[in-house]
Amino acid sequence: MKDSIHKYFQIGTIQWMSHPSYDVLDSIRKIGSDDFFDALEVCKFNDDETRTKARDMMAQAHLRVCYGAQPRLLGPKLNPNDIDEAGREAAEKTLLEAVDEAEFLGAKGIAFLAGKWSPETKDQAFAQLLKTTGNVCAYAAKKGMMVELEVFDYDMDKAALIGPAPYAAEFAAQMRMKYSNFGLLVDLSHFPTTYETSQFVIRTLRPYITHFHIGNAVVKPGCEAYGDQHPRFGFPESANDTPELLDFFRVLKQEGFFCAENPYVLSFEVKPWKDEDPELIVANTKRVINRAWALLED
Repeated sequence: MKDSIHKYFQIGTIQWMSHPSYDVLDSIRKIGSDDFFDALEVCKFNDDETRTKARDMMAQAHLRVCYGAQPRLLGPKLNPNDIDEAGREAAEKTLLEAVDEAEFLGAKGIAFLAGKWSPETKDQAFAQLLKTTGNVCAYAAKKGMMVELEVFDYDMDKAALIGPAPYAAEFAAQMRMKYSNFGLLVDLSHFPTTYETSQFVIRTLRPYITHFHIGNAVVKPGCEAYGDQHPRFGFPESANDTPELLDFFRVLKQEGFFCAENPYVLSFEVKPWKDEDPELIVANTKRVINRAWALLED
């Protein structure tokens, strides 16, 4: 592709994934000083001083700020589709708080994920997730902000309700009936964990996608880093590398997601495995992006 990838996408990374062992402000300074990045996805901050410094640093770097509320749910094991109403309300409460924190940081929305589910209560869980997401969307709309649900595996690792692409489409269609500020976040690293391809996911969810992640996964049982662990590209026995990312880019191009006027955020969600060097893993990911993009036909 002759055009720069930055013409069509705002390239970002997930701060807590790229630099899990770093001080968060050191991480933001490192990423913000690298003009490969146009966006940065951050999560909950532990104190007001750090939050304010982070906001100011990202503004100085002219980064588009995105807010991931996934750790707010995963850490304390909160479930936005909990069939127990008290549990659902606890998840909703932290998501509403996430909207406020995201607004302070300069983000235009939040992303989150569905929770665990059981076959016998799946329909109830779906209704509970509609309730939670609707309430969060209504609150975010007052601030002119988006709410994005990230599509995860449904039976492998996170075992989230949403879920395979057709089920995500069903959920998104119901949400969009009432809330225009709802969208879906799809992640290349999750496609192997839902037994789907880039073409199938993107075409199935085309009207609802508002945000992209890319990464890798190991889906062979018994292999190191099995599940939703986001290892580096080229990791042993893993599912995604340059050819899969090239295929992903081709599908995005075919489906009209190359938008120079209002670029989508495309962040990589890749983390060091065990004692791997975070900076080498970031460089690895840049190389794979650059190679796949170079191979993409004009």
